[in-house]
Amino acid sequence: MEQSLMDKLTILADSAKYDVACTSSGASHAAKRGTIGSCYAPGCCHAFTADGRCVSLLKVLMTNCCAFDCGYCVNRKSNDIPRATFTPRELAELTVEFYRRNYIEGLFLSSAVLGTPDRTMELMIEALRILREEFHFNGYIHAKTIPGADPLLVQRIGLLADRLSVNIELPSEVSLNQLAPDKKKMAILRPMGQIAVQSAQSKKELAVYKNAPAFAPAGQSTQMIIGATPETDRHIMDLTEGLYKKYALKRVFYSAYLPVVEDRRLPALNFQPPLLREHRLYQADWLLRYYDFHASELLTEEEPNFDPYLDPKCTWAVRHPAFFPVEVNTASKEELLRVPGIGPKGALRILAARRMQKLGMPELKRIGVVLKRAQYFITCNGRAPAHATRAEIAGALLDPKAFSVGVRQLSLDEFVPEALPDAAPAVHRLAAHGVAAPAAARMVREEALSCLTRRM
Repeated sequence: MEQSLMDKLTILADSAKYDVACTSSGASHAAKRGTIGSCYAPGCCHAFTADGRCVSLLKVLMTNCCAFDCGYCVNRKSNDIPRATFTPRELAELTVEFYRRNYIEGLFLSSAVLGTPDRTMELMIEALRILREEFHFNGYIHAKTIPGADPLLVQRIGLLADRLSVNIELPSEVSLNQLAPDKKKMAILRPMGQIAVQSAQSKKELAVYKNAPAFAPAGQSTQMIIGATPETDRHIMDLTEGLYKKYALKRVFYSAYLPVVEDRRLPALNFQPPLLREHRLYQADWLLRYYDFHASELLTEEEPNFDPYLDPKCTWAVRHPAFFPVEVNTASKEELLRVPGIGPKGALRILAARRMQKLGMPELKRIGVVLKRAQYFITCNGRAPAHATRAEIAGALLDPKAFSVGVRQLSLDEFVPEALPDAAPAVHRLAAHGVAAPAAARMVREEALSCLTRRM
């Protein structure tokens, strides 16, 4: 039976929802005469532009017909699901029509492997070529490159897209070989290296020749699945730091494993996705990119996983009491960034403000410092702004997100509190054994508070 365009869209948009490596564009190119669409950073997926616009992308696969049989993937060839494939012209016309109706501002295009990586990339390139050259589409395009594709194809798609990404999928080669035997580590890393080199070269050429062709001007990103395999947080952060340094990635995305297919090599279908762990990894990733932390500082061999009850920065502060207190009127930017409650913007504001006056607690509050946490780790003109017991400090540092409880409505007059999906696993375990969610959250928080107090 022949599929309609909307049938294909329904299938392929649904198949694309598990790819999270999609965020603000980082690109900026204004509208041009004779073109449609424009791109202002940030430019995609319900992000807000500088002028207040909320923009979004058409997030879709070229095809979900896959020659690979990755154990974790809903589109694997052995999975019995509806299949569909866009022609390049269908996808291009759909994108343009959606743009004209003001549904989207750009395109996020990925694909399963249709036959071979090269064949799949050729179809994607043709769709983007039609968009750029025939429809003169000037909006944001994020394209996924297929591991194992010819380098010439990677070069061609990089000249058509604003951002490229190659999904690393799993944190180790052992796990990749076990769950995705059709994918090889070097087939993933090789295009990453190529994109990094050609992107840097393109920037140099653009600095000299204004009209030189831009290669992936918004850089590249990647994604890895968390919780499907036994790697520790320390292993993941070491890998992340290496990717940032070696391949100049803009972002590494972490996707908590969702059990969508049954496989003996994977957790059971009733497995609780590790959303809190995903949250901690994103927090640590932020510390690497903006707070001058190194992966080796965040985790140790003795403690290779992040504390579910403390964010990574607070954990580091608890482990290094000798570093504190920090004098806000004399400390360097690097020292200020180590203080819980002071972020990059806050640190810069402190450095600027103290040139004019000595800073106290009222000034720090106006600057935007989170004093609830920072007050226990700083001094202002040699004076500690707060004195508290270890238990009080521990209570201020604990992450409320780890004990979060929401209310689910069963009927018009019946509300049942339950642990939110990103609450700590211990809360979910108690709730699963019949403990009321608020009581479970309270019990876990009390235990966490007691343990943290003893550590300080």
